Amino acid sequence: MVRWSYSSMSLFQQCPKKYFHLRVAKDIKQEESEQMRYGLVVHKAAEDYVRDGTPMPEAFQYMVDPLDRLKKFDGDKYCEHQMGITRDLEACSFSDSNAWWRGIADLLIVDGDIARVVDYKTGKSGYPDTKQLELLALATFKHFPQVQTVKAGLLFVVHTAFVKENFHRAEEEKRWQKWLDQSDQLEYSYDHGVWNAKQNFTCRAWCPVSSCVHNGKNK
Repeated sequence: MVRWSYSSMSLFQQCPKKYFHLRVAKDIKQEESEQMRYGLVVHKAAEDYVRDGTPMPEAFQYMVDPLDRLKKFDGDKYCEHQMGITRDLEACSFSDSNAWWRGIADLLIVDGDIARVVDYKTGKSGYPDTKQLELLALATFKHFPQVQTVKAGLLFVVHTAFVKENFHRAEEEKRWQKWLDQSDQLEYSYDHGVWNAKQNFTCRAWCPVSSCVHNGKNK
C-alpha cells in the first residue's frame, strides 16, 4: 500500500520523475523557500488565535477580521485537525499504520449536519486550486457521519479573498473515484519502477532535478 497526501499526489501528477527523486530515492532535496517558511508562521499564528485566543502578532493583524468572522460560526472548532483514511475508505487516525491517505484541515467547524472546512493560503488568489478542499471534505464525511454538507473555502489571508465550494455526502462515491484512479497510478509506478518525466511549469526555473532533459537550467 502506497500512502499519500494531497501534496504528494500533486507532485506525482505534476511529474513522476520529480516525485521519484524527492519522495522515493530522496537523492535530491527541495530547498525550503522564504514563502514556505512564512506560510508556516502564518498558520501557527492563525491556529493560536482561533483555538486559544492568543493575541495576533502585529505583523499579522491583517488576518484578524477574516478569522473573527470564522470564529463567529456556531459549532465545534478544530484547528490543524489531522485525519486519516484507510484504503477501504474508512476513517482512521492520522498516525494509524493503515492510514492510506493523510490530511490536515487548517480549520474545521462542525455544527450538526453542516461542516465548514477552511484552508489558509498566503499566496495570490489568481489561480485557486480547490482539489485539496475536496479531499478534506471527503475525509470530513468519513470522520463525522452526521455531516451531510461541507462548506469549504480557501482563505487568502494576505489578499482577503475567499474562494468557496460546497460538497455533499451524496456525491462521495463519484468524487472518490478520481482519487482512487490516481492512487492506482502511483502504486503502478512503485510496483513497476516507471517514473517518466513530465514537462510542466516548474521545469523552467524551479525544478531541483537538474539532470532532467526538461530542466531549464540545462538550456
